[in-house]
Amino acid sequence: MNRANRTDHIRLTSHPEPGGKPHFPIHWGAATARERGPIIGTVSRPGDRNAIGSHGGSYALYRALAVSAGALDPIRRPDLTNTYPAVSIGPFAQWSESGRIVSLDPWGHLAAEAFKEEIAEGVDIRPTIAVTKARLDLIEMQSAVAAGRLKADGDIVHKNGSIAVSKVAIDPVWYLPGIAQRFGCTETLLRRTLFEQTAGMFPELVTRPDMQVFLPPIGGTTIYLFGDIARLSDPATKITCRVHDECNGSDVFGSDICTCRPYLIHGIEECARAAQAGGLGIIVYNRKEGRALGEVTKFLVYNARKRQQGGDQASAYFERTECVAGVQDARFQQLMPDAIHWLGLRRIDRFVSMSDMKYDALVGQGIEVVERVPLPEELVPADAHVEMAAKKAAGYFTPEPPPKAADLTETIGRSLSKY
Repeated sequence: MNRANRTDHIRLTSHPEPGGKPHFPIHWGAATARERGPIIGTVSRPGDRNAIGSHGGSYALYRALAVSAGALDPIRRPDLTNTYPAVSIGPFAQWSESGRIVSLDPWGHLAAEAFKEEIAEGVDIRPTIAVTKARLDLIEMQSAVAAGRLKADGDIVHKNGSIAVSKVAIDPVWYLPGIAQRFGCTETLLRRTLFEQTAGMFPELVTRPDMQVFLPPIGGTTIYLFGDIARLSDPATKITCRVHDECNGSDVFGSDICTCRPYLIHGIEECARAAQAGGLGIIVYNRKEGRALGEVTKFLVYNARKRQQGGDQASAYFERTECVAGVQDARFQQLMPDAIHWLGLRRIDRFVSMSDMKYDALVGQGIEVVERVPLPEELVPADAHVEMAAKKAAGYFTPEPPPKAADLTETIGRSLSKY
């Protein structure tokens, strides 16, 4: 790295630049990318910035470490040659409908093309969405093909059990007035709370009302699409969808204390089957580890559940989380439907989820859910029956009447007797 690019002068961004209007105003909800304007959160040319925060979400600090170590030139701009989306997505009507999308940039995957002139002139504009293609190679899908539940077609499902998908990575981009409206609070209160609860990490939240877009340092979303993406624009296309919140212990390492990986795998199989039938399968994977409370908190709750008097109990399942974290669940699915709106969908035919919070959020955002698909009981790990019984009693969808609190122990006992 050229050390000459470093400067001892620190340029504060907590107040507007002299001269007033920003170079690149943002008109959220505009009908085209150029009318809306680019999202610029980089620090190489502070005068161009029109968003609070920095690109890269939770990885922005690693970029800072790379600069500090001398491994990265702080004014380097990415070469976006040949990075354009592997498949075409959008635009859809929802991209410009008021209030539909407030937590991501619907034009984020088209930034390099839409603003190529500005980029050529040195403006540091970066995509916030990337679209590529891949294959999923999961041992459970190999088993599904071997058992005959999935048929290899050579297009979507291959003979070795791998599944062809299109993948979309999305970094969060928050339009603060819309976020405030979605959570039923004022923008002023939202900005102040974000400022205070991050220990003043982003002073512009309270000093720059002219900046209405925030790039929060949190994990993003990955969408896995099964089938012909062109069918997104056809309202007759049958859609199967699983919205899944990250659980590293189960999703990756197979921990049996919860149903996360079994439900994710069940969703993938259902999505592959839907694509083979001429529809589309969609997995929306959100980085919200431990109900958005974090993995440390989640493991502390596991300990509290196992060590409480009487052992792990469905009747105290949510209470143990609240005792440790102060809240039962911080995922607050109000922002989750944005990914569905971005795909241009107004209906999900088969929603592979039992969550009342996810269902209510989708329906509340005007998305029709035709059928809800529960997790088959034989896929519930032995140690996860406590969780499942507790969730059913709390309002999770179940084809049978949900168990009452007083009957939880008996319900779990009957389930465990099958193992």
